[in-house]
Amino acid sequence: MSIAIELSPTLPSSGVPGAGHAVGIGVFSDRLEAGEVADRLDGAFLESQGFTGKPGQTCVLPGSDGQVVVALGLGAEADASVATYRRAAAALARAADKQTHLAIDVLDSVPAGIERPAVAQAVAEGVLLGAYRYTALKSDPEPSHIESLTVVATGGKRVQASLDRGRTVGEAVRIARDLVNQPGGMLTPVAFAARAEELADLRGFRVEVLDREDIEAEKLGGLLGVNRGSDEEPRFLKLSWQPAGKARGTVALVGKGITFDSGGLSLKPTDGMVGMKGDMAGAAAVLATFSALDAVQPKVRVLGFLPLTDNMPGGDATRVGDVLRIRNGTTVEVLNTDAEGRLVLADALSLASEAEPDAIIDLATLTGACMVALGTKIAGVMGNHDGFVDQVRAAADAEGEPVWPLPLPDDMRKQLDSEVADLKNIGTNRYGGALVAGLFLERFVAEGIPWAHLDIAGPADAGDDDTEARKGGTGFGVRTLLRLLSDFRKPAGGKAPRP
Repeated sequence: MSIAIELSPTLPSSGVPGAGHAVGIGVFSDRLEAGEVADRLDGAFLESQGFTGKPGQTCVLPGSDGQVVVALGLGAEADASVATYRRAAAALARAADKQTHLAIDVLDSVPAGIERPAVAQAVAEGVLLGAYRYTALKSDPEPSHIESLTVVATGGKRVQASLDRGRTVGEAVRIARDLVNQPGGMLTPVAFAARAEELADLRGFRVEVLDREDIEAEKLGGLLGVNRGSDEEPRFLKLSWQPAGKARGTVALVGKGITFDSGGLSLKPTDGMVGMKGDMAGAAAVLATFSALDAVQPKVRVLGFLPLTDNMPGGDATRVGDVLRIRNGTTVEVLNTDAEGRLVLADALSLASEAEPDAIIDLATLTGACMVALGTKIAGVMGNHDGFVDQVRAAADAEGEPVWPLPLPDDMRKQLDSEVADLKNIGTNRYGGALVAGLFLERFVAEGIPWAHLDIAGPADAGDDDTEARKGGTGFGVRTLLRLLSDFRKPAGGKAPRP
């Protein structure tokens, strides 16, 4: 579903929405308490409905001739941020999804200190995210009816460009959500690769699909080892995009693409398998990011590396104690086949390093331990270069995708020592699992290349409906990656020598 978005100095139809139209009007909680309410809102009615103006709150007011007016809570004016407006726009789309045409009147009341173009982008994103529903497999689907959005504000080309960018970013997030929400029996590695080829043709990037024979020739032992228990063919995708002008650097994006994770011979219980169709959310975020690059036009060359397989307990599945040889020659003793994501990422990081980019970032639904540490809404970020990690954090903060830094402690490295191979794929105890996984991945990043790892196991999936995401895939990471690429500067220096 595509939503047309335009900028207008006045409400449609001289300020009176007609049948099939809804207008959202922002309300600051402290102004509401002071009795300052927009002319089109009935303060007494809002009070009677318990509307207080808290962020994300909505109240639908009665109208005539099919018109709908929606009060949108913005919280206290002093606490407003760009994210406040994204949430309000998403709330409007949720509250008025039976209407075909929306208008939103918030931009001209943005407090000083908040950039209006950034708010315009967030509003466009918010409506697209709030209107999202995955209905492909419903016999009687109830999709959102929204066809267009009018953003009521004065402004010029810069604001309109921000609205256009917001629509592009929102559509990219929706692509990632669709991928994550598809069942693992449908979105096989072959099907994922076919979708990537479709998007490449439509969105102006290149994709090279490696089949099993190619994967064997590239010596991607981690990917082949994880795939051994499956009847589904593995795939490895190499993506590339070049900006129109001179590139100021090259960034490699790596995404974990386990299309369904049963745990392999270290079989998960049924409850643990629920949601494991989404174990490819990292790969989905990277592919969705590529779908937006031609429209966003960051001034960097972008490469993508996506290892795709499911993890199944077939008759020839990798056994506990087997040793795999990764692309860079490192041997890994597999002591838990459910710690498979790091094995396929090891191959991908090795290939990414061979391309000698200026920085690498990987996204992966990697560890439950990260959710134990940070909960389900915050991603963990770690890496080998403080400056690049800071760029990732700044991008995530700007886009309202919360991340929190985690360390890579030197004294935990010995947990990965193996008696029969170069490394084990798990640590010696159950503590600090997210950190041990990060230390494992670091071993496959070439010396001198700044690298950051995002463990998105929690925020990649919404366990319950919230304002911006319904239950299921969230598309987490797409906004962060697009911001990171747009603002990217080559990190100063390289990483410290590995101890």
